[in-house]
Amino acid sequence: MQPLDGTDTRLLMALAQDPRRTVVALAQELGLSRNTVQARMSQLEKKSVFLSFDRRISPAALGYPLAAFIHIHVQQPKLEQITNELALIPEVLEAFGITGQADILARVVSTGAEDLFRINGKVLAIDGVERTDTSLAMHELVPFRIGPLLQRPRGPDAD
Repeated sequence: MQPLDGTDTRLLMALAQDPRRTVVALAQELGLSRNTVQARMSQLEKKSVFLSFDRRISPAALGYPLAAFIHIHVQQPKLEQITNELALIPEVLEAFGITGQADILARVVSTGAEDLFRINGKVLAIDGVERTDTSLAMHELVPFRIGPLLQRPRGPDAD
């Protein structure tokens, strides 16, 4: 992916502060023409810079206050099939292939401990899953953020 320039970064920082701003408001704040902002937004969208809106919806507001991380140990030849089946479990918000002792790290949400037990059972029932280790998220210490990366200087002399 082609790196973002200063104008793109400024535009993203403004959007991070208030994602509901109009193109006209962004143009005024950044000292750019409306057409420039619109073109930049289109380019950023084509580059898949923007994540989906559903990442901004709180699972707790939907009745899923308990978050957990399930470390999943799998039979490697069945990884693709396992991934497809994990995607069918609504409470699995995201899953990553990882290094270390486990093969997959899944972030899940549940209505409570019993529901988490049910979800873990669904994961264990997938053909090729050997075992799981589950960790409860007690408190979100650093919420998802991108602002510090946008503000950080880039290039060989950045650090």
